[in-house]
Amino acid sequence: MKLIAALAGNLDQMLADEVRIAEQAVTHSIREATDGLKTELRSQVTGAGLGQRLANTWRAEVYPKGKLSIKAAGLVYSRAPVIVGAHDQGATIRSKDGFWLAIPLPAAGKGPRGKRMTPGLWEKIRGQRLRFIYRRGKPSLLVAENQRARQGQRGGFSAASQKAQTTGRGLVTVPMFLLVPQVTLKKKFDIDRSSRRWISTLAQRIANRFDEADRKGAAS
Repeated sequence: MKLIAALAGNLDQMLADEVRIAEQAVTHSIREATDGLKTELRSQVTGAGLGQRLANTWRAEVYPKGKLSIKAAGLVYSRAPVIVGAHDQGATIRSKDGFWLAIPLPAAGKGPRGKRMTPGLWEKIRGQRLRFIYRRGKPSLLVAENQRARQGQRGGFSAASQKAQTTGRGLVTVPMFLLVPQVTLKKKFDIDRSSRRWISTLAQRIANRFDEADRKGAAS
């Protein structure tokens, strides 16, 4: 008695199809997890009240770009790593010069193109010196003297005219910056936990993709 076993079909094509299925399963699963992690990290930022602009610094990439690969890899990163890292780990921020951190108050306004206002920038724009006020047991201040409240919707303060300074009517001293020796940021994110959770879903995602491919193959 003689038994003969033989493969039906094109072996090379069958192997190529299996490789293609594996490439699709891995690449699509990596992309899902990568995008999912990016979305979750963005939500952590907005949930902490730090705004959409910082949230959008989280970006995601899948490599190789534009191709399917069994060796596909995902990268999630922030374009503001220092800020994000400080809120992820918690940090104490001190002045580079060892003196004060100047925190702008609403009256200080914004710099050109929405730039964060600093005492030096404020003095340059307004052409006026700020005065230092020390307060024992409280944050010290940088104030602008001889200010008048603006009228209308614009609001805020502006330097008084020469006439107003002469009469002294309506003149006020306005705090522009709060001075503190340091600021402590509490931990607001948990990047590591989110990353580990999404990574842990990869094996099941890839298996589900293979199962889906098998069902489609059986149906055809």
